[in-house]
Amino acid sequence: MAERATGPLSLPDDWPVHPDTSLSLNRMGTFDWDLDHGLLHLDAPALGVFDLRAEEYEGRPDGLDPRIPEGEQHRIDELVSRAIGDGSANYGAYFRVRLRNGTLRWTHTQGCIRRDADGVPHRVIGIVRDASQELADSAARLELNVARRVRTSVVEGTAAALAHARTVQDVIDVLKEPHGLAHLGATSLVMGLMEAGRIHLVAEGPEGSYVPGTRVTRTDEEYPMSEVIRTLAPRFIESAEEFADCYPLLWPHISELGINAAAYLPLIAQARPIGALGLLYRDKDAFSADDRNLLVALGSSIAQSLQRAVLFEQEHDLAEGLQQAMLPRRIPAVDGAEIAVRYRSARLGRDIGGDWYDIIPLPGGRVGAVIGDVQGHDTHAAAVMGQLRIVLRAYAAEGHAPATVMARASVFLRELDTNRFATCVYAEAELTTGVIRLVRAGH
Repeated sequence: MAERATGPLSLPDDWPVHPDTSLSLNRMGTFDWDLDHGLLHLDAPALGVFDLRAEEYEGRPDGLDPRIPEGEQHRIDELVSRAIGDGSANYGAYFRVRLRNGTLRWTHTQGCIRRDADGVPHRVIGIVRDASQELADSAARLELNVARRVRTSVVEGTAAALAHARTVQDVIDVLKEPHGLAHLGATSLVMGLMEAGRIHLVAEGPEGSYVPGTRVTRTDEEYPMSEVIRTLAPRFIESAEEFADCYPLLWPHISELGINAAAYLPLIAQARPIGALGLLYRDKDAFSADDRNLLVALGSSIAQSLQRAVLFEQEHDLAEGLQQAMLPRRIPAVDGAEIAVRYRSARLGRDIGGDWYDIIPLPGGRVGAVIGDVQGHDTHAAAVMGQLRIVLRAYAAEGHAPATVMARASVFLRELDTNRFATCVYAEAELTTGVIRLVRAGH
């Protein structure tokens, strides 16, 4: 056994080594992200991790876009945003970088979030490193875990987006959103809704994937969407041969798409089928238990959103029809006056409810003009509006002064025993003299 030296220690000149040297030798780089100014500094080793030259990078986060695949970018953005928003001090993640030659390499980042005295984040300091060697022996397992996290995140994100969908078209837009179901690996999707006992195709994608003859189908036909609606059970197809054997009517039309797997989900709301969703895949060998559970959960979220959307559209159509029936069909001609009307909602999507207007010809060369609004944007508001319009017109036609017209209308509203309030402006103009008497209420 060698003996230890007993003389004075002779240490290297650079001992202990500077952290920058230690990081660089271990293929690690550092970054400093100024959130206030949108600047992201990368040192030379960090640029090397992203396979970027110094002259190619201008010091902003979007300068890394060419090196980070879109799916990875979306996942990292969500992770960092969540850490910044929930008060975390640190975050870490593995992701892939696309090198100059087009190949993908695993990379790891770790960041420390700096906040001011009020807890507002203003700076992120961290490292990035080449993780390819670290993950070489467990790449398959890591890929599986990352894919599972991505799928779970996509399903959760899709469910959250569906919660805000108000119309059937909103639901369709969420499903076809680029960062949505495509991240589950699906090549294309189809969705049909039940109408009058038939399945009406309401969405398909991408463009050009429509199968002739399937726009409207019966539930007793040999199509997978028909089957899942009949059985109320999902159908998972795991090979092109299975697809061709089980659905000979459909397969010839989609065989050229290279499909070798598919998941068809019944959309069930309140224990009854309202439609079906089909996801078609290329290069998928099988559906794991996790895949199936996630897709079934997704189908449930879509069904609930569709039901809410259908009910909203029905109520919207009813209220809109009621409102239009109660508004003037035409503006009466009044001698000595030119009258123009434009009806425009103040908020997007809120084009029905209690708003109304009216023009009332009066004796003696006078004319009355009314603009009012009953609280709410539903059929109840439209119904109350119709009654108020009628009584205001009747009181005005009796020749009462504007203040009296408004006072009597207010009493009428109280006697309706409704919890809605209304605002209203009534103006009476004498066209021969130009005198206008105006009263407003509820403001």
